[in-house]
Amino acid sequence: MKVIFLGTNGWFDTNTGNTLCILVQTRREYIVFDAGNGIYKLDRYIKDKKPIYIFLSHFHLDHIAGLHVLAKFRFSQGINIIVPSRTGALLKKIINYPFSLSFNELKIPVKLKEFNRTSLPFDIEPFKLRHSTLVWGYRLSTEGKTVAYAADTGVCPNLYKLAKNADLLIAECAYRPGQQSSSWPHLNPEAAARAAKKSKTKKLALVHFDAYYYPDFKDRLLAEKCAKRIFSNSVSTKDEMVLEP
Repeated sequence: MKVIFLGTNGWFDTNTGNTLCILVQTRREYIVFDAGNGIYKLDRYIKDKKPIYIFLSHFHLDHIAGLHVLAKFRFSQGINIIVPSRTGALLKKIINYPFSLSFNELKIPVKLKEFNRTSLPFDIEPFKLRHSTLVWGYRLSTEGKTVAYAADTGVCPNLYKLAKNADLLIAECAYRPGQQSSSWPHLNPEAAARAAKKSKTKKLALVHFDAYYYPDFKDRLLAEKCAKRIFSNSVSTKDEMVLEP
């Protein structure tokens, strides 16, 4: 298994990277978490006809704007897009005229499905997280490894359940050290590190760095340093970094 960080920014693109998109390569599938602008790099890494699954955590634009560039891809196997329950109709309104091409107009077949764990060929479980709107994190278990993905969220009980004993916790780090807000819940590096430690995660990867608060890579390294004081096996990510859980 390989985890490739195609986009690691939150909110908007900068010289440090694109908005959030993470590719998990397994022997049998390509699994993508969120569709920020980093998704345009997908064809750099998808070279065979294994099934492709895109799991969306929520519909804030920095997590779905990359769906606009699906029109550039020519994956003959098509793409499966998985969304939280009772949200499929909403996504169809967004990815449609007059904002973009509809899924039916793309050059590749796209299947939009609301999450149904039993219909998927691998073990993945959603967890409702804490944000300004409904957000799902995902816990993927395959090939003897568990990867936990926590997009926009504040601290909440499900964050610990999601990450429990995971080989890799991919956790958002929108806020700078010490920063927090009850009205706009996000994690800072200390909160992410405490979640990793409490849940007995083996490795923590920080992503979704708010592009306003983290304008440069040195700011990400500061976040990594703060996280390591609490959980030593922490790393700040950047676009096209590859990790093997």
